[in-house]
This record gives sequence, structure tokens and C-alpha cells, in this order.
Amino acid sequence: MKSIMVSALAAALVLAASPSMAADSPELALAKKSNCMACHAVDKKVVGPAYQDVAKKYAGDKTAEAKLIEKVKKGGSGVWGPVPMAPNAAVKDEDIKTLVKWILAGAK
Repeated sequence: MKSIMVSALAAALVLAASPSMAADSPELALAKKSNCMACHAVDKKVVGPAYQDVAKKYAGDKTAEAKLIEKVKKGGSGVWGPVPMAPNAAVKDEDIKTLVKWILAGAK
């Protein structure tokens, strides 16, 4: 009986620690709601770069936040390859700023 309880507890801990079971951060939820995750992921390249790669590329660049806010709003191309990033005019400015700050902080 004791081994069954230990096994059940271990299984519960594994499920609780599973990333798929974890609640999204508010920023990740906003990225999903804003359709950013159709082309990006936090930790791997999809169509566009991984957010963590963006954070690494712009680390230490004091102008990065303003540049990326503008790029998210208006779209762009050439920095990460030939596929252009579409403009995101429907996303509110304050949401874009929140997302860019999150990405530059390492997007976790």
C-alpha cells in the first residue's frame, strides 16, 4: 500500500511540473491571443526566430526596444532571413510594448 501511495505522489509531482500543464504567463497568453505564436515560439525557430534568440541578438542594445516595437507594428524583413514579418497593426500599442519587453527579457 505504501509503494502505491509513493508512486501516486511521484506521478502527481511529474504532472504538476510538466510544462504543458503549467499556466501560461500573462505575456505568453497575450502572444497567443495576438497570433504571434503562429510564426514564433519561445525556444525554437518556427517561421520566424525563437523569442529567446531575439533576446540574445539584441542583448545590450539600448535601442532594441524601440526598433522591435516599430518592426512588430510595421513588419519587416532581412534580419532573420528572406521570409518577411507581416505588420501587426491590429495589436494595440501597449500590448506590443508589453510583448517586446517580455521577449527582450528572455521570454520565459
